[in-house]
Amino acid sequence: MDTSGRSAGRPAPPVTRTTLPAPLNTALFHANLLNTALLSAALLVGGMGCTPAPTARPTVPTAARVPSASAPSVSDPSASAPSVPVTSGSRPSAAAVRAACEAPLPESWRSALAAGEFRAPTGERAVLTEVGPRASWTVVQLSDDRTRRAALVEAAGAPRTLLTFTDPVEHQLLAADVSADGRWTAFAVLEGRTLDSPWSLYVRDAQGGMRRLARSALPGPLPQPVVRGGAVFWAQGTGDGRATIFTSPVRPPGSGTSSRAPRALHTGVLDAPFAAGGLLAWREAGPDGRTTKLAALSFATLRPAGLPGPLGGLRDLRSPASDGATWAWIEDEEEPRLMVWRPGQRSPVARLSGPPAAEGLDQLRISGELITWRTPEAAYALDLRTSAYARITPQYGYAQARAGALAVAYNQGETKGPGGRSVIQVVRADRLPRLPMPRDCG
Repeated sequence: MDTSGRSAGRPAPPVTRTTLPAPLNTALFHANLLNTALLSAALLVGGMGCTPAPTARPTVPTAARVPSASAPSVSDPSASAPSVPVTSGSRPSAAAVRAACEAPLPESWRSALAAGEFRAPTGERAVLTEVGPRASWTVVQLSDDRTRRAALVEAAGAPRTLLTFTDPVEHQLLAADVSADGRWTAFAVLEGRTLDSPWSLYVRDAQGGMRRLARSALPGPLPQPVVRGGAVFWAQGTGDGRATIFTSPVRPPGSGTSSRAPRALHTGVLDAPFAAGGLLAWREAGPDGRTTKLAALSFATLRPAGLPGPLGGLRDLRSPASDGATWAWIEDEEEPRLMVWRPGQRSPVARLSGPPAAEGLDQLRISGELITWRTPEAAYALDLRTSAYARITPQYGYAQARAGALAVAYNQGETKGPGGRSVIQVVRADRLPRLPMPRDCG
């Protein structure tokens, strides 16, 4: 899989994970997890050919049919919606709600995104990697004809170099996270253009100094570092199709050049973990090797922790995401459907199914009332307050919602053609107006 920036045009189609076969082949399962972890890097670094699409007309996708074993809670905003009971195997029951409806992207959003465009330094091309809470920082990869670097952009400041790559063609920035005080940045670099390439994980101190936390050439989930409570968390392959979740403290002032070895927290056949409020959560193969489930540990105790509500009973989900309150994931039965659970709901609800917005959807991200995802054709955002969703990129592209921030990336024009350029827009998601509900939405 070539993920370099040298081939222009359309990105590779997304890798879709399906329900695990029985019995589970752990090595193949882990390779699928690798493909998905690398997808965003391949999408953005590989050149996103982008032809402007016509304005979306309000449509109503196929309403998801999901099971219901009890009446919805009074605190559930979907309580008045009908439910359609069906058999769901081992999944907890869910209540069907009115399907979300597609709406044109309002001018207020277009204007806000345009005003938040990141302008790369003259002569450099930018690739979005991660956005911080309330758009306080953005991590990007910047390249020119001779060099490539990872950089941190704080507020409206100039990019600050984290690392200049030794190989500006092969090396690529994969993922990053920044501590709450802005001092520590953890970031991962893939040292090649194929899935079996080694990678390194670094942490840089804004007051000076950088160290490498880990390096791996074994198959496993590509690192997506999480920085919390003075420590970095990540997963890496350990052989035989398995991976281990590690943590390492960021080096405190006065500690010199020495540091403690990373601490192993959990081993299994698992995805890269993600932060969900006070939990570090991940998707993992069950003990029977035939299903997947969610698991978590507490940031406070570093011990296994229970999941809220019905989440511990979920099976065979993919692309789970959470901001600590809202949880979303994808279920694949007759067709993919976007599932959502929030405190106060007795059971998950299906918010979206059917093409085009739910066809091949993946890479869910959440910020309060906003959920973003991408498909093989575009990136979308769903406003939970109005049940309206909108396409927020032209063809292809990528979107990230996180803790009051929204970042959007796509190519304008042909990637390598005259006038073609990459577009990165970063705004305060918590300041965007609600997406309007179309009048003909049922």
